[in-house]
Amino acid sequence: MKPITLPEPPGSPKSMGGVPDIFEGGVYGVVRRAVIIGNGFSASENQSVGLVRALGLSEKQTLYRVTRPTGGINEWLHWLPVSIHKKLYYIISQIYGYSRILIARSGKTPRFLPRENGVSVGLSSVLEADIRSIVRMAKETYEKDGPLLVVASGRDTISFASSIKRLASENVFVVQIQHPRSHLDRFDMVITPQHDYYPLTPQAREQVPRFLRKWVTPYEPPDKHVVLTVGALHQVDSALLRSAANAWHDEFAPLPKPLLVVNIGGPSRYCRYSTDLAEQLISSLHNVITSCGSVRISFSRRTPEKVSRFIIKEFGTHPKIYIWDGEEPNPHLGHLAWADSFVVTADSVSMLSEACSTGKPVYVIGAERCTWKLVEFHKKLSERGLVRPFTGLEDMSESWSYPPLNDTAEAASRVHKALAERGWRLRP
Repeated sequence: MKPITLPEPPGSPKSMGGVPDIFEGGVYGVVRRAVIIGNGFSASENQSVGLVRALGLSEKQTLYRVTRPTGGINEWLHWLPVSIHKKLYYIISQIYGYSRILIARSGKTPRFLPRENGVSVGLSSVLEADIRSIVRMAKETYEKDGPLLVVASGRDTISFASSIKRLASENVFVVQIQHPRSHLDRFDMVITPQHDYYPLTPQAREQVPRFLRKWVTPYEPPDKHVVLTVGALHQVDSALLRSAANAWHDEFAPLPKPLLVVNIGGPSRYCRYSTDLAEQLISSLHNVITSCGSVRISFSRRTPEKVSRFIIKEFGTHPKIYIWDGEEPNPHLGHLAWADSFVVTADSVSMLSEACSTGKPVYVIGAERCTWKLVEFHKKLSERGLVRPFTGLEDMSESWSYPPLNDTAEAASRVHKALAERGWRLRP
């Protein structure tokens, strides 16, 4: 099998002969730490963590999280901006609490408004992102620790990251991952997949009625501070895969080869499916199983139970197939390191991006079910030779390769360049 050369994580520019910081622009120009603003979703937070890791600041990062009230009526309020959602829920809670007192006085049994983790405002115990404290920290520690790198990802983090940029623009460099839809000048850098600009293409405009086009974002092509990627950012690079290969050696080394790893996501807004895709996957796996030494199947948190049950019923006792039960430790990194090839459902940009960073064969199932911008995503993957459709006619003992997808390292390189233009630099 042809060896694959994986991308190394980019390092920071080397200091010239060990010259102290004060003679290289001073401590004020050296970025030594990072703040990550997350939204509680692993797919989004993994992108921020991956970028910070590629920049060499993973040991000097602080994670803050924007949280929403959950449960009960909150499931109907997630379309609101997070700040409005919290205020509205607080008002509802106060009204509901007052009504419970009146009901109790009338002798009736009150019904309780659902809470999360027993906290009265519906918030978890995770450290809450606070704009004022982050801004204060950035300003007060600037002379001692230099500029602060702020990396955020996800819709709920947009207002937080932009406010930090507005209030401490001289002390921070703010990177927003995933397209914020409007007013991109609120950030120092925006990192987003190319397919987020699909609405500007002629094909997309033909699909949208004229009277609705002004509501479809983005409105303008990317400018110079927008970094376009093929897929999602993540933490997977050669160093992480080497570490995972060592950590999972005892479990995976004895498995018969070739090892096929199947990653199953879940239906999404632009890629809908149910047990119909499971039936297609089962049929194709039966066709290729003779050319596999072993098969490992993993479900994601988004996989519908009826889909997972369907597949477990079919393959749960197959001697060549192991289905991960969802219990820790999660073998995902072991799969990336030890697999000879992958089958991934078309809905997951994150899982496909990680698999394509290995340089190993990646087969996609369900791409024909995708719509809108996910069609563009799969088109880009195919044009670069990163993926092939999973038809069930493959001989899994035959391998093929490609230059691994290297979005995270390339985005990190752009951050280095943007900081240099501002007179700053990274030094882990």
